[in-house]
Amino acid sequence: MSFEDYRGIWVFMEIKDGAIVPVARELLGAGRQLADKRKTELAGVIIGDGVSALAQEAIYYGADQVYVYDAPIFKHYRTETYMRALLACTEKYKPEIILYGATSTGKDLASAVATDLPTGLTADTTQLDVEEDTGLLLASRPAFGGNIMATILCKKYRPQMATVRPKVVRALPRDTTREGTVIEESIELHEDDVRTKVLEIVRNTVQAVRIDEADIIVAGGKGLGSPAGFQLIHEFADVIGAAVGASRDVVEAGWVGHRHQVGQTGVTVTPKIYFAIGISGAIQHIVGMQNSGLIIAINKDPGALIFQSCHYGIVGDAFEIVPLLIEQFKLALGKESNYA
Repeated sequence: MSFEDYRGIWVFMEIKDGAIVPVARELLGAGRQLADKRKTELAGVIIGDGVSALAQEAIYYGADQVYVYDAPIFKHYRTETYMRALLACTEKYKPEIILYGATSTGKDLASAVATDLPTGLTADTTQLDVEEDTGLLLASRPAFGGNIMATILCKKYRPQMATVRPKVVRALPRDTTREGTVIEESIELHEDDVRTKVLEIVRNTVQAVRIDEADIIVAGGKGLGSPAGFQLIHEFADVIGAAVGASRDVVEAGWVGHRHQVGQTGVTVTPKIYFAIGISGAIQHIVGMQNSGLIIAINKDPGALIFQSCHYGIVGDAFEIVPLLIEQFKLALGKESNYA
């Protein structure tokens, strides 16, 4: 395999409900940095039905060019159809790196493409970099239960591929003055050739907690001692209108549901304010909240690792400090205090 034949950074532009999903815009921001470092072009790949108009949006968010597969057969995501389109595009233009969002669609497609090429795939990446001279992708992610960060390399195959967790990189500002090239692609593919059929799409109408969309999160850890102690987190969050987050230990202990878990095996969040209360600061948790705007930690252990990752830290007993915060917030917000 001649690596000289491979050039360019690609981002798979996942589409949902007629719009580019946020993680794809974020990856264009990360891809822009990689492409500039390699002095090469950044391209987006859009696959779907009636999606050609979205190509310009990808350019506004950083792409130099966009490959578009727009046909009725791509109306719904199916591994086989999307894989065949992306494989055809990859074999034709030979990118050196392809990035996917670590969504259910992105992970499914990336693994299928990696198997067929074949090439390597780093899953759930949280940090990206590239060697300027060699083009070697440095894809880092937590390993061994989140206790260390591992940088994974693909030295023998191209393209190099990685799925990247939402919220760990930042999208560029939308720039409507940017110009780029849109390349319409097609593939000979008929419905009779596809083994899977979409018969019906059933949307889950149950309202679930979306902590990844919250502006303020109050997260608690095992330092709160018990499920009863964890109720302090719920009370504080309720007073200030925040979402409730939790460490992995708390979720595994059954104090709160998995949808509240922040970290590598939970959700990556980027709120404006993040309270970490009774959380030790294991790297597994840190990678899920380190890009928050303001991080405030409360822990009675002055040596807790969380204090190395926060903007403000309070050393003390959460059961003494948090009630005082609740009281002051209630006064400021004009609510009745239970601690007066």
